[in-house]
Amino acid sequence: MLSLESKKISRVSIPISTVWLLGSCMEALGKQELWIRKKPEVLEVLRELAIIQSVESSNRIEGVTIKAERLRPVVLGKAKPQNRSEEELSGYRNALDWFFSRKNRIIVSPDVIMKLHYLAQGGVSSDAGKWKKMNNEIVELLPNGERRVRFIPTPAKETPEMVETLCRNYRDARKEEHVPILLVIATFILDILCIHPFRDGNWRVSRLMTTLLLLENGFDVGRFVSLERIVEESKEDYYRILEKCSRGWHDGTNEIMPWWNYFLGVLQRGYGELELLVESTASRTAKSDIVRQTILNQLERFTLADLAAQLPSVSLQLIKKILSELKNQGKINLEGRGRGARWEVIP
Repeated sequence: MLSLESKKISRVSIPISTVWLLGSCMEALGKQELWIRKKPEVLEVLRELAIIQSVESSNRIEGVTIKAERLRPVVLGKAKPQNRSEEELSGYRNALDWFFSRKNRIIVSPDVIMKLHYLAQGGVSSDAGKWKKMNNEIVELLPNGERRVRFIPTPAKETPEMVETLCRNYRDARKEEHVPILLVIATFILDILCIHPFRDGNWRVSRLMTTLLLLENGFDVGRFVSLERIVEESKEDYYRILEKCSRGWHDGTNEIMPWWNYFLGVLQRGYGELELLVESTASRTAKSDIVRQTILNQLERFTLADLAAQLPSVSLQLIKKILSELKNQGKINLEGRGRGARWEVIP
């Protein structure tokens, strides 16, 4: 049963912690235009970095990776994809471009969701942009190699009608002033994940829809900060909370509050990063902060080439300088020498 019904979510008693998160995000929205106007040269660096990180993180969550030297040219459209993994990264970038570049408002509909799936899948798989034909399961692979069914989504035959209803509920709830729009968006994302309307690529589509719905409602942070990276950095919580809040979804008894708090926390952190970077005292200082934050956000061991691919607008000299500073501060370690040298963030 869909959680997104304006009457249903308006009856939920919202605790102080959630109200505080909502207030923090709305306060950031009020300052957003000032931040965007303040340092356009910094925002150009952030925009390119956010796209690369969003494409890389969203696909890496799914286990899809490509070589560091191929990341920038493939994501920025300067190289033709050579395999399935590169097609998926290129497709995710095309999906972001599709709604980032549009001037007219996108009306949320099943066609929009299918369009995003078609683009995110690279447009090459036989079921790209098509609803699932068979029932599916959300399965977790345990450390001992066993498979555990975490959730059974909406049956295939009910999926088209369910997605249509979800989109209609979203449009109706959006008009209700007494229901905070961020809670409407968060609930939409939970529902689309519980429906799981595609054979493959559902998680990617949910993250694309998150950014799209935020943009549609004036929250532009996804243009400059990768929300996908923030989700990847907290993916254990992401999956744990989704599992918790999907229990009882079919009969309408599921919890929603933990997911609302997680969703708002990701958005709040995104705005916090944006504020920190644009409020730096000088452009070079801001660019150094971007490099420093990018380094400290690395989840795995990385090379200089990895950073150069993620920071295409930043000189190697500045990247090396920040690496040296962080090493001297005891925040990162270096193993090896030359081109094979790898860095690692110290927990």
